[in-house]
Amino acid sequence: MVTIDLSGRNALVMGVANHRSLSWAIAQRLHAAGARLCLTYAGERLQSSVEELAGTLPGTLTLECDVTRDATIDTVAARLGEQLGSLQMLVHGIAFARKEDLEGAFVATPREGFMAALDVSAYSLLNVTHRVLPLLEKQGASIVTLSYLAAERAVPSYNVMGSAKAVLEQSVRQLAYELGPKAIRVNAISAGPVSTLAARGIHGFTGMLKQHAEKAPLKRNVTKEEVGSCGLFLMSDLSSGITGEVIYVDAGYSIMGW
Repeated sequence: MVTIDLSGRNALVMGVANHRSLSWAIAQRLHAAGARLCLTYAGERLQSSVEELAGTLPGTLTLECDVTRDATIDTVAARLGEQLGSLQMLVHGIAFARKEDLEGAFVATPREGFMAALDVSAYSLLNVTHRVLPLLEKQGASIVTLSYLAAERAVPSYNVMGSAKAVLEQSVRQLAYELGPKAIRVNAISAGPVSTLAARGIHGFTGMLKQHAEKAPLKRNVTKEEVGSCGLFLMSDLSSGITGEVIYVDAGYSIMGW
């Protein structure tokens, strides 16, 4: 068995909301491999939940970061510089769309709803990366974000989030090209449906889980632990030659033509 050792490496993990979050599954695997973590939370509503989870991973920092406010990102970057000195890993698991823009007709999506989804779910990857780049480029790094099949296919009720994920995946490729000379790798994990806080806000999600399990070659849904393991792989030296890719962790669902 290959043992992954991330001792001496630091990770910024964004997007943890509760114990069901895919970002949390990745954080657990990174910590178990020896990495030191910083978890961010978007505001007071999530602070206690994230701090409680962080308390189960000794040595983990927690910082507030609202990615719609540049000043809070800069504050996080400054604090990480002071306390960690450098970053070797960035997990971007942030996504948001207004409830009404997921429930209504996609064609009627208002400008403000469309822009809000793209700002938080896609632009934040660029903006955060840019603002912590001095920490990432000191020793080379791996960046992983979370996508979904709706980036390339029409998925009922996913609406504007599908558009945001499409922008996110193109951003992964563009960033991989631009940051490659700095020894920074950028990849995305496209996970099958998992019962997270965000997923449960999608109308018909239970039916989506059932359909996925019926049609996927493995005849089941994936687990958050499997997504966490892929995140660990992409953060480790075992994936040193991989960048600009979208890795599907979906029990094979994405290969099917029907």
